[in-house]
Amino acid sequence: MIDQSGLSVAPRRAAIPHGVRPPVSAIQQWWVLTIRMIIPTLRNGELATQVVGSIVFTVGYYLPLKQMMGAVQPLSSYAQYLTPLIILQAIWFAAISAAFRSATDSVQGINRRFRAMPIPSVTPLASRMTASMYRCCIALAVSVACGYVIGFRLQSDVVSTLGFVALVLLIGAALAIIGDLIGVATQNPEATAPMMLIPQLTLGLASVGLQPVERFPDWIQGFVRNQPLSQWVYGLQALAGDSSGAAPEATWSVLAPGVVWALASILVALALHVVVTRRRQS
Repeated sequence: MIDQSGLSVAPRRAAIPHGVRPPVSAIQQWWVLTIRMIIPTLRNGELATQVVGSIVFTVGYYLPLKQMMGAVQPLSSYAQYLTPLIILQAIWFAAISAAFRSATDSVQGINRRFRAMPIPSVTPLASRMTASMYRCCIALAVSVACGYVIGFRLQSDVVSTLGFVALVLLIGAALAIIGDLIGVATQNPEATAPMMLIPQLTLGLASVGLQPVERFPDWIQGFVRNQPLSQWVYGLQALAGDSSGAAPEATWSVLAPGVVWALASILVALALHVVVTRRRQS
């Protein structure tokens, strides 16, 4: 650009109005909030606790029960029979962190601040669920590795193996949204662990993950067979397969009850989440 004196001058840039910021997409907001949930787990011991928890579940169930239950289960080894329950216990333990984080955000007023910001209302929940699925993946990887140490093997084809992983992640999502609901509803981080642990231990001990349903007293066999944890164990055992051929077949009749339990849990928890959130906002 040349002025009236003939000298070359740089063109003027258009003035940017003060206080105007470039638009931020909902995906960028979700990513920032997700990183906010994940990065601290690498330095505050939460990730290490998740890893140790999966190992503890493996040692705590397998060593004392191998001799007692190993002879009464139908599969090639007790490790093959027990590992699905260990995986479920590990991802349930991961869901406790989801409940704690949700309650902490509520009691510290972080959710209230988010409502005052130009953020879609679903974004904070989506970021917490993403962080929960990250913990679920860690729990799955560590518990499967522990299962391989004690003798568990994925004996089925690639499709069934992918189905195994998908079912675990679906169950993990159901448990995570339930945990998030508990955190939002109670707004009490200290109360979340007992509220998640009691059902975990009760359903775990009264499930077919430890021993076949026929080994339970007649009066409780109906509950043991049909409760969600047992149906999830049946599905995971079928998808994992077994060298003896004694594992349940991976048919829809075997997998459907567990899938329905997980999907129904997600839908009910989401509906209750909406109700609780609206009441908190009013």
